[in-house]
Amino acid sequence: MKNLEIAKILHEIANLLEIRRVQFKPAAYRRAAMSIESLNKDIIEIAKKGKLKDIPGVGASIAEKIIEFLKTGKVKLHQKLKKSLPIKINELASVSGMGPKTIKVLYEKIKIKNLAELKRAAKQGKIRKIGGLGQTVEENILQGIEIVKTAKKRMLLGLVIPLAEEIKERVESIPGVKRVVIAGSYRRRKETVRDLDILAISKQPGKVVDTFCSFPEVKSVRAKGALKASVRLKNGINVDLYVLQENKFGSALNYFTGSKEHNIELRKLALKKGLTLSEHGLTKVKSKKLVAAKTEEVIYERLGMQYIPPELRENRGEIEAALKRKIPRLVTKIKGDLHMHTTWSDGDDTIEEMARAAQKLGYKFIAISDHAGPLKIANSLDEKRITKYLKAIDRVQKKVKIKILKSLEVDIKKNGDLSIKKQTLKKLDLVLGAIHSGFKTPDMTKRICTALENNHINILTHPSGRVIQKRAPYSLNFDKLFETAKATNTFLEVDAFPNRLDLTDVNIKAAIEAGCKIAINSDAHNINQIHFSTTIGVPWARRGWATEKDVLNCWNLKKIKKALKN
Repeated sequence: MKNLEIAKILHEIANLLEIRRVQFKPAAYRRAAMSIESLNKDIIEIAKKGKLKDIPGVGASIAEKIIEFLKTGKVKLHQKLKKSLPIKINELASVSGMGPKTIKVLYEKIKIKNLAELKRAAKQGKIRKIGGLGQTVEENILQGIEIVKTAKKRMLLGLVIPLAEEIKERVESIPGVKRVVIAGSYRRRKETVRDLDILAISKQPGKVVDTFCSFPEVKSVRAKGALKASVRLKNGINVDLYVLQENKFGSALNYFTGSKEHNIELRKLALKKGLTLSEHGLTKVKSKKLVAAKTEEVIYERLGMQYIPPELRENRGEIEAALKRKIPRLVTKIKGDLHMHTTWSDGDDTIEEMARAAQKLGYKFIAISDHAGPLKIANSLDEKRITKYLKAIDRVQKKVKIKILKSLEVDIKKNGDLSIKKQTLKKLDLVLGAIHSGFKTPDMTKRICTALENNHINILTHPSGRVIQKRAPYSLNFDKLFETAKATNTFLEVDAFPNRLDLTDVNIKAAIEAGCKIAINSDAHNINQIHFSTTIGVPWARRGWATEKDVLNCWNLKKIKKALKN
């Protein structure tokens, strides 16, 4: 799958064009890159069918460059731009606050070309001396570099899923393979993934290993044996394959799923019962007799506990709960999505296209929640455009079966007020409150809580403002936030966009324990991103111990409307 490679090049072209101050084109390349990242289909197959221009944001020119890359492995425009500006643009742009303009200034003034040089210059106090930047920018850059360094070897879960599932399908298609599971942090659905551990059942391990090592995605074979292979993919991810016997699959799956902390506690529990637990099985200490190994369910049962879903295996109280048979029935699906954008603000597809795509996913309802307020970069709606926007939703509603709720994602000002008049908000079915500027407001907790107390906010979107691998969350008193959200009947969003996942899993659990309710939303900006709420958001909410009764969009429409009125 070439999706991520192509998206990376398009992102780099966008950044390089923006540095050269080329108008309009950078945004087009960036939109196309984000759409391709979101695809759950192989772009090679899309290209073969001549359907590249069906991808949101991909026009004739970008489609030609995608075909050029698929044929030659390069894009001439990309090579030309890199030669004219010899800097590692994507590396620098990954640092919060390092936009193309800043990157250009730093290159022109002090010849910064990569992350190492940027860090050195910031530590030496060179950046603060440049006009228009200053000490605060320099300090923010240093903080951003540390975030990037921590995350450098890991990829966002949402970007890994399509590739991982394709490799899984390839392994499943090898003759003689009976079952395949991807274990590790991927199975636990952590926010980022460093590598993939694939477990397969087969009586022909040699054949499976050989075929796996010859997959087209494989760049190099790091190690190869009779039952195992370790490879590096072309996109940089390491993948280990283990071929196992069926009677030992459960214990191996448990071991390789982890987490390390969860496994340690399981082994301690086993020892108290006169047993040892390893990837080879659950065994009696004295007699060495195998007690359980075939399935995880049997292993947990023999340890006297409930089966623990993979998403909970982080040693955060799940073992104690399982011993008491108090693991809840976690959320498995939602009935609709309450946060998505269209061409009315910064989305790539129309209201009707988004509605029909959601309908295909089996959703019963959606909320179109375009931006409203002063956020110019997102083409936010002002009061005049909102009236036309609401009429446009009405027109689409007559054409589709799925229920469309009228909504807006409204900016919260620094004083806690909303950027849209209250009489306008009363025309909506649903109001989303969000912060998109002033991220370092001295008392962010007061700003948000004031907004919840004084306005018609139904859902607080991406509550902590974090952008994974790029921007740290606001400084928030979550106890106070949860207390206010509960008191004002405000739902807290689980934003399923791959680089958001906000609330975090830890805070989802804390919010639910504090009596708050949540909403799992995609924050989709095109039709290929709507699935985020299901494929990423639901597992993420499960990591926070969420059940259907905790999740707004698990409820039926009648109950939702009643909750929104309250």
